[in-house]
Amino acid sequence: MTSQSQGIQQLLQAEKRAKDKLEEAKKRKGKRLKQAKEEAMAETDRYRVQREKEFHVRQSKMMGSQSHLSDEIEEQTLEKIKELNRSYNGCVESVIKQLLSMVCDLKAGVHVNYRATN
Repeated sequence: MTSQSQGIQQLLQAEKRAKDKLEEAKKRKGKRLKQAKEEAMAETDRYRVQREKEFHVRQSKMMGSQSHLSDEIEEQTLEKIKELNRSYNGCVESVIKQLLSMVCDLKAGVHVNYRATN
């Protein structure tokens, strides 16, 4: 009987060691998964930061060129306004004279399309 109880004790101890090894393996697996998850998160963060930097560089290039175009258009517009003002100031007097002469110098006469009907 003693040998049976020793055999049972050995089996129980072996079972306990196996159970401990399984627990330890599960802990190592959980630790590896946690570490892999942290590494993946760090890698995605680095990638996101890199892509954001590239985006900001491209955005600043585009906005810089757009502001340059905006300045150029503004300059052209101001030049065109000055040119129109010079043209207006040069012609305003002669146009007013022509209008006044047409309004004030009336010539009475029959219109060419008028038909006398009897």
